[in-house]
Amino acid sequence: MNEQPELKFPTSEDLISQIQFDHENGKIWLDEQRMLLIHSAVMGSLRKELVASLGVERARGFLMRFGYQSGMKDAELAHKIRPEISTAEAFLVGPQLHCIKGMVNVEPIALEFDVENKEFYAEFNWHDSYEAEVHINEFGVSEDPICWTLIGYASGFSTYYMGHKVIFKEMQCAGSGAEHCKIVGKTAEEWEDQEDLERCLLPDPIVEELFALRYEISTLRENLVDSRSPSDTLLFNSVGQSKAFKHVCHLIQRASSSSVTVLLQGETGVGKEVVARGLHQTSERSEQAFIAVNCACIPPDLIEAELFGVRKGAYTGATHSREGKFERANNGTIFLDEVIELSPRAQAALLRVLQEDEMERVGDNQVRKINVRVVAATNEDLAVAVKEGRFRADLYYRLNVFPVNIPPLRDRVDDIPLLIEHFLEKYHSMYNKKTLGVSDKALQSLIHYKWPGNIRELENMIERGIILTDNNRSIDMKSFFPSLAEPSHPLNIVKGTGELCSLNDAALIAEGNTIDQLLSNDFDLNNFEQQLIERAMDKSSGNVTQAARLLGITRPQMAYRLKK
Repeated sequence: MNEQPELKFPTSEDLISQIQFDHENGKIWLDEQRMLLIHSAVMGSLRKELVASLGVERARGFLMRFGYQSGMKDAELAHKIRPEISTAEAFLVGPQLHCIKGMVNVEPIALEFDVENKEFYAEFNWHDSYEAEVHINEFGVSEDPICWTLIGYASGFSTYYMGHKVIFKEMQCAGSGAEHCKIVGKTAEEWEDQEDLERCLLPDPIVEELFALRYEISTLRENLVDSRSPSDTLLFNSVGQSKAFKHVCHLIQRASSSSVTVLLQGETGVGKEVVARGLHQTSERSEQAFIAVNCACIPPDLIEAELFGVRKGAYTGATHSREGKFERANNGTIFLDEVIELSPRAQAALLRVLQEDEMERVGDNQVRKINVRVVAATNEDLAVAVKEGRFRADLYYRLNVFPVNIPPLRDRVDDIPLLIEHFLEKYHSMYNKKTLGVSDKALQSLIHYKWPGNIRELENMIERGIILTDNNRSIDMKSFFPSLAEPSHPLNIVKGTGELCSLNDAALIAEGNTIDQLLSNDFDLNNFEQQLIERAMDKSSGNVTQAARLLGITRPQMAYRLKK
């Protein structure tokens, strides 16, 4: 078998040169095969409809066969462009075309094959799989590998190339939460589950089962809505499917079955009030009042009266007795946001409520029993505030019975597409507009952004994007980041690919164009071509095929130019 100790991609100019855009006739060619440019989001919509109509297993088989046929077409091209089929460079046409077509970034790890003896083994890492991305956008993180089209392509390409059935499997998948995908390919008979793997590549007539399947899916959906558990309801209302968010939901579901005091911690904008409301709605107090108080918005000299009420004549301006927030929340839940801003007297009164379930109005001596679940929140470290003398230690220990840390949005990247869809729906309705959603490049930028303002900042961006975008148009990157492309922007710089990069990387983007520099002087095309050919022959030690690859042309084209 041919083994490559240092497996690297050869230059891809010979492949890229096969792509021709015939825009006048509405065609794109890869060698002699007509190609299409299709939005990855549209493939995601197709995938979603196939799963809804056919079920997961049938959709998986359909997309694997789709990719399988594409891979076989490209293997035919590989034999034509790099005819030395026994070399790794020739086989790597498939992985390189995967990259060129924008499907996935392939990293070769191991490749051993013998075409004559039908022996094959390969390992590749896949980074930024389009299929994992569209699946997560539509369905969230999967339990099983989901790069069905890509795995079908790898199997089809290798099978055609080897003249013998080769099957790839995903050993790990980004769509299942892994850092990247990893695939392994072997001849079909080397897999223990060969029969199951090959079955996915066989035609699957389903016309006679389609209507029964649709009825079954409809029934399952109805049952799913009826059988949602409390944690599922919170997950649904709060929008999120990442592991970090599900952990929060699990903790909240545990807390909801008791009256324990909950302390929510997290950066500003992470959605602490949304989580607090979810806790209330999934508890036995859901039919009672939920009172939210931002302690930072109330002047220190009034906060005690606002929380616990006041007796008539207690101070100048108290013209009548009134109840406070705690009495209004009796038998329900009170949410104290920015609890660190409570005055010392208010802290003492809150401690009494937590210890004794009783309180007094300001200026009153009547003790009132109170039954309230307290949910406190802060974006500061209360333990540090206790050490600095800004917060009572005994109150801190009472509040910290059941702490829940809500992760920042940058640690919940998988939730960003779901949150975008949620806010799009909200603001489409509010502004009576209907955009086509977020462009692919803009979505890439939103995913790479660091989100100092977390979910609140994302919501504001979506609202601004909808306002700035006309009906039936996609929201572009400039609508979200109106000044982000400027070199002086303090946070991020936008690459042409839609990714966000540092200022150092941005300097590379602004480098001058070599072609413009060449054309600025007296330029002789024939002389330049001759120098290129001679240099390519020197670098390839006289190997015509290798020189042709360096120049991105075929061997016959290179031979013609040498003769010329």
